[in-house]
Amino acid sequence: MPFAKTGGLADVLGALPPALARLGWDVTVVLPKYRGVDGGSSVEHFPVTVGGFTREATFFESAMTGGARAVLVQCDDLYDRDGIYGVGTVDYADSPRRFAYLARAAFEYAARRGSRPSVVHAHDWQAGLAPVYLKTLYANHPILGGTPSVQTIHNLAYQGLYEPDWLPRIDLGWDQFTIDRMEFWNRISMLKGGINAADLVTTVSERYATEIQTPEFGFGFDGIMRARRASLVGILNGIDVEEWDPARDRFLPQPFSIDALDGKRAAKRELLARYGLPVDEAAMARPLVGMVSRMVDQKGLDLISALDVELPRLGASFVVLGTGEPRYQDFWTNLAAAHPTRVAARIGFDEGLAHLIEGGADLFLMPSRFEPSGLNQMYSMRYGTVPVVHAVGGLADTVTPDTGFVFDRYTPDALLACLKRAVATFADPRAWQALQQAGMARDFSWDRSAKEYVKIYDRVITQRT
Repeated sequence: MPFAKTGGLADVLGALPPALARLGWDVTVVLPKYRGVDGGSSVEHFPVTVGGFTREATFFESAMTGGARAVLVQCDDLYDRDGIYGVGTVDYADSPRRFAYLARAAFEYAARRGSRPSVVHAHDWQAGLAPVYLKTLYANHPILGGTPSVQTIHNLAYQGLYEPDWLPRIDLGWDQFTIDRMEFWNRISMLKGGINAADLVTTVSERYATEIQTPEFGFGFDGIMRARRASLVGILNGIDVEEWDPARDRFLPQPFSIDALDGKRAAKRELLARYGLPVDEAAMARPLVGMVSRMVDQKGLDLISALDVELPRLGASFVVLGTGEPRYQDFWTNLAAAHPTRVAARIGFDEGLAHLIEGGADLFLMPSRFEPSGLNQMYSMRYGTVPVVHAVGGLADTVTPDTGFVFDRYTPDALLACLKRAVATFADPRAWQALQQAGMARDFSWDRSAKEYVKIYDRVITQRT
């Protein structure tokens, strides 16, 4: 389980290391010991210095499932704070120091263990300095020198942009302030540093690896990504198939599986009841559309809100769970108030209810403007819930015409036409069951993804030898 979480990155780092350990790799995950994070026992204590900033670091080691381990770095001045990355939408002003300290602490801890890692795998901008340090501060280190690195991009929209005067304060020279290293529009980008310094770069789906090389999805990094295209690989994220399993899900009223779908009807009835919608036979016969999402433009809420008149006329019911921009929260609560027998919304998050939506809905709505990987469409297919998605990123890589409904143009009309196709298909029980079972038969486990990461590790290790 993740020790701290703000999004899908935590899901990856909670599931990928154990999957790699099951394949025989000795995996250590290093992360800050944020406020409220418990677990592990103290195994090391020594000072770590970054650009003249010196603080004692205490290292806690904790076992993860599958044989992997986590090392938590305690430095209260940097990590014992109200938020993980900042407060509200404002990042902490000293974020470069916070994550430079993490990278330096990780490397010094590894060096004290006396053996060179086979590979360092950095995730997102927060770890982007790790590949940079391996090419600079640690290039000639007696233990860590020559260690290959992989940089993974989970979402290119977050780039770790800061003023260039941070360079000397994080032990980097001005030679890093160039267009082929860390400079980005007169600032430094920690993510760009990782991308340019790493031996290989990965992202979280094959389609997204192609998309980020275009202006539409590149967030200004498209040229950077095209320059590294020969070293860029897309590996689809996996899902936790133990946590998300309709045959054993503690949040469902009764289990079901690909060969015994009866329990899905019980989940639908309970879901309607939980949301205060009718549970009569007419309601049960209508397709139930579920959505668990942040209510922001990226997740397609602009398209959905443009269909305020059409959605209630589709002949379907809707249940929604999530938080986000007030205007989109208001959209759903107002639509529910105007159509109380067809639409219901909960503003907030509830893990059990999220599972019940995946289990009880007939359709899952995920019309994202962009989606590097996406997890909910994979949860949905595993639960026999047919996804409706925009053909981008991981959604395009996972949802096919035999497992769901896909639209290409990012317009309200295209989404509406796709929903109409889905509702029409629901009226054909045989065709619908074929969609459900095709999705449930797919393998989205982390074991599959981990095998692809092993290929990447082997590749960078071979390149360095």
